[in-house]
Amino acid sequence: MSLAQRLLTSVPDNSLTLFDKGYYSLGLLHRWQTQGLNTHWMLPARKDLQFTIKHQLSAHDAIIVLSTTPQARTKFPDLPNTMEARLTRYELEGKTCRVLSSMTDILHYPYDDVVDVYTQRWEIEIGFREMKQSHQAKHALRSKRPEMVRQELWGLLLAYNLVRMAMVDAIKDTPDISPTRLSFSLCMRQVITFFITATIRSASKLPEHYDYLLETLRMLRLPDKKPDRYYPRAIRKKSTKYPTKKNASQLN
Repeated sequence: MSLAQRLLTSVPDNSLTLFDKGYYSLGLLHRWQTQGLNTHWMLPARKDLQFTIKHQLSAHDAIIVLSTTPQARTKFPDLPNTMEARLTRYELEGKTCRVLSSMTDILHYPYDDVVDVYTQRWEIEIGFREMKQSHQAKHALRSKRPEMVRQELWGLLLAYNLVRMAMVDAIKDTPDISPTRLSFSLCMRQVITFFITATIRSASKLPEHYDYLLETLRMLRLPDKKPDRYYPRAIRKKSTKYPTKKNASQLN
């Protein structure tokens, strides 16, 4: 929580920050909300959340009032006695999910948009997977010195963003396609092929070949996402040092 407060000075205006459930702190969230212009937050609501309803917007949406504790007000002197927030519910595979956010203006932030942006909260994890698995392939960081490790990491991030920029250019004239719906691994291979073969081509022909690259990237679309995709948690069976079945020699 203390490390999260260091990010307050870098919160951009007109932004929405998605927090994990463990970052529920009214002092931190209040400072985040008042840090700049439209600096909103969103996180999963705790099961034991205590609140009172101020306005019932719909059957699944409400403006609520949260009471702060004296301990929180001591740690955050600018924290008021109460805070208004928005509690949004939606159904997922028969399970009710609740989202707490600072976006209390329902005209600017409709119910469907709030639910949609929350369901996309793990897209950044896909980006991490692409950098660690697809982009870096089988190679790990090879440097031994800290400054060289940082150099490798910066090179990895720059290369990743260059591929992403090409994917954005590919769909610039096709607004019905999102760049996140293109296959990163396939696009990366096409970009690598473009750079490998660019050295044997005439410089005057590079814009033409780049346009052909973008046309190829547009065809590398991923299948449509399944709505309300849900994977329930499963408890892994503990291993045992004792055999589960006895053979004939152990029966004697």
